[in-house]
Amino acid sequence: MPDAIALKTSDDRASSKSFAGPSGPKPKRAISPRNIMLYGTLFVAAAYYLLPLYVMIVTSLKGMPEIRLGNIFSPPVEITFEPWVKAWATACTGLNCDGLSRGFWNSVRITVPSVVVSIAIASVNGYALANWRFKGSELFFSILVIGAFIPYQVMIYPIVIVLREIGIYGTLTGLIIVHSIFGMPILTLLFRNYFASLPQELFKAARIDGAGFWQIFLKIMVPMSLPIFVVAMILQVTGIWNDFLFGVVFTRPEYYPMTVQLNNIVNSVQGVKEYNVNMAATILTGLVPLVVYFVSGRLFVRGIAAGAVKG
Repeated sequence: MPDAIALKTSDDRASSKSFAGPSGPKPKRAISPRNIMLYGTLFVAAAYYLLPLYVMIVTSLKGMPEIRLGNIFSPPVEITFEPWVKAWATACTGLNCDGLSRGFWNSVRITVPSVVVSIAIASVNGYALANWRFKGSELFFSILVIGAFIPYQVMIYPIVIVLREIGIYGTLTGLIIVHSIFGMPILTLLFRNYFASLPQELFKAARIDGAGFWQIFLKIMVPMSLPIFVVAMILQVTGIWNDFLFGVVFTRPEYYPMTVQLNNIVNSVQGVKEYNVNMAATILTGLVPLVVYFVSGRLFVRGIAAGAVKG
């Protein structure tokens, strides 16, 4: 009898809940002033950045007679890839008329070793400053961070003198050294903060087991630090590939990177201004950093969040 009464009571409660209606917070409306403001702002920001890219793409796919009509926003009536071919292979960049191809390979030869050297040294620096505290380490770290905020223009002339005295001014080797040195302070800061955020128990356990400096770094720290290595790679690739100032100051015309070649194409005062070729050359120059970022963008966000805001 008590079991029957309890069963009836539970049934009554269930039926009362069914008539009471849904519980929980009231669902938000899809269209509300807040959502209109939010999505409207995002749409305006996206249009601000995408509209110039759209103009560049459609202009690069038009012929010059169509461009002279003046409607820069209209899609091409007849698509042509001749401006892209000319920008890559035959556009004049000063005395040479071999397009961006030579500048592209110069940029590859500059970027790859600069990125590898700067990341390798900065990662070891950050690891040592985070886990192997030595006398004067904080002073060393402070000086290194201050170096990240010194304007490049202040250092150009002294660096020119130094590179000239050691015989590598105007060579790719000298430019690689310059890029590696200037990228090291900020990368050291990122790596130091990231390694400091990792559990110290792992480092202490490895020390108890007898692991040394390089064993801990190569077998424990590096496998756990893929996001921050991706961040460092993207920052260095973007900064070095897009650099114009160092490329034009520290190299000779035969070693000019892609950005200097682009400047020579766009600012040429000889002949007719071929806007389609200029747009195609600009897109080709910026293609490598875009591809690198889109391929590894998720790891970039993770690494920035983990390594940039911890002291």
